[in-house]
Amino acid sequence: MSNEGFAPEWLALREKADADARATELLDYLRDSILNRSGVSVRDLGCGTGSMGRWLAGKLSGVRHVVLHDRDPRLLGLAEASMSALGITVETREGDLAALKADDLAGADLVTCSALLDLLTADEMNALAAACVHGGVPALFTLSVAGRVELTPAEPLDAAFQDAFNAHQRRVEGGRRLLGPDAPEAAAEAFAQLGADVRTAPSPWRLGPDQAALTAEWLRGWVGAAVEQEPELAEQAGPYLERRLSGELNAVVHHIDLLAIPRVDR
Repeated sequence: MSNEGFAPEWLALREKADADARATELLDYLRDSILNRSGVSVRDLGCGTGSMGRWLAGKLSGVRHVVLHDRDPRLLGLAEASMSALGITVETREGDLAALKADDLAGADLVTCSALLDLLTADEMNALAAACVHGGVPALFTLSVAGRVELTPAEPLDAAFQDAFNAHQRRVEGGRRLLGPDAPEAAAEAFAQLGADVRTAPSPWRLGPDQAALTAEWLRGWVGAAVEQEPELAEQAGPYLERRLSGELNAVVHHIDLLAIPRVDR
């Protein structure tokens, strides 16, 4: 339920693509409704190296305090240092997010995360939504995988790798069935059932030759996960990667951003 195990180098490589992809129009609803004041406190779940917090601080001038949550102390240290350098006060929380309750969000003006929801189970998603709504705290969850990839030029094998990757994202891990690309719909439903005002917006990565390093690293990981799920694809994976990486490849990797605002008095 975090960026645990994610190398800082990978998180740094994707940071600009993440920032470019996030749906800034959802921030307008925050500004108009709840974040039109100074001294905003943010809870960043699965914070990694702090890229989400840095992005928000650049978009919302009122961010003054951030509480960083992650299971990886190495990433927490990097995130804390980078946020402190922006003149923002920082607290860190190391551990699992599964036990997060409404009381734990006391004092927060916004709960946020990036590329996290696909790592949750349905029960964990429901519990997270309940903590936010019962705590009266808006949630901005960005870059949840949508299960669709568009590769140009197209190849017949694209669909097979996409299907296998999506199945891998929905795998059972440690007795937990992950939501994977079902996460955006599950999150929207969980918040809506609790009476929150829910808005979603597309936030696709648009990768091409100008992001060659990220495109190559993403593609290798995408194919690798697909092969892990469907080993019969292994024989085709090498030639597929060679063809893809030797030519000019453009990729649209679809994500969904979600904003949920509880309909309660704070």
